Amino acid sequence: MHLYSDRMLNRIIRFSVKNKLAIALFTLVWIVYGSWQLTQLPIDAVPDITNNQVQVITTAPSLGAEDVERLITFPIELAVSNVPGVKESRSLSRFGLSLISIVFDNDVDVYWARQQVTERLSQVEINENANTPSLAPVTTGLGEIYQYVLRTKKGYESKYSLADLRSIQDWLVKRQLLGTPGVADVSTFGGMLKQYEVAVNPARLKAMNITIADVFTALKKNNQNTGGAYIEKGPAVLFIRSVGLTKTIADINKIVVKINNGTPVLISHVAEVRPGSAVRYGALTMAGEGEVCGGIVMMIKGGNSSQVIETVKARIIDIQKSLPEGIVIEPFLDRTKMVNNAIGTVEKN
Repeated sequence: MHLYSDRMLNRIIRFSVKNKLAIALFTLVWIVYGSWQLTQLPIDAVPDITNNQVQVITTAPSLGAEDVERLITFPIELAVSNVPGVKESRSLSRFGLSLISIVFDNDVDVYWARQQVTERLSQVEINENANTPSLAPVTTGLGEIYQYVLRTKKGYESKYSLADLRSIQDWLVKRQLLGTPGVADVSTFGGMLKQYEVAVNPARLKAMNITIADVFTALKKNNQNTGGAYIEKGPAVLFIRSVGLTKTIADINKIVVKINNGTPVLISHVAEVRPGSAVRYGALTMAGEGEVCGGIVMMIKGGNSSQVIETVKARIIDIQKSLPEGIVIEPFLDRTKMVNNAIGTVEKN
């Protein structure tokens, strides 16, 4: 065996000596390939050690913690308990919220796991007071790689409200960032979520013999489009369609709630319709200069944070060009700095 090894080694040396050019080219290609692979290493200052898990989120604004556990959390946990590869499941039931974390083996593909959980969820009968269960994005608690705020420049403070900033964030910035490779989700913070508020007058309701349920029903039924059949007219076909979506406050005011003695009672007769915002549970401020609206970019699990951040930065430059005058995107957390500092520390040591 030892003699055979010596012969093989002599043949390799003899071949290398006779074919110097081929060996040099092969070595050069190997060095270039190794250098390129070195740049692709997913170096991160905060290595993600999160286990392989799928989170199921269900909201139920009208249910208490006990009802959420009994009617939502327990049925879902029972349905996913027989999925192959499940190690354990943890749940959190609060007022109006059910959060279930299903942990899989490390060798299970996360997208296959999400598909299995989705199939089981379709078999669960969820309480009618709860919304449809949804899966959390394919990210982890350490996936927050880039954070920014949306604010106004000096001189434009009175032109844009917090509701305007939130709308720009949700409909312009967030929607464009979600198409960036490596980005799993963008979470919005701060600002005011714009809504149309129908402030009902109880005295008018009582005087016109109308209940609050009648108002809810009228608003729901009169804010939708409907489709019908079609009419053939010669070589053409005319499709029947009814457009009923409300677009302005005036449209909401004209909705008929009930007919009293042949007289229609409109929303404007029993309530005041005005611009409003969703209930706020906090605010986002920056540098003591007042409130702003911001977002957190979440990276897909297993992604290369340095590459994703560079892509996000290039995308932010393009998004900035499409924003209204006086609005600026200002980053305040960039994991690239942490990665570079960590690499610098290693090199120095």
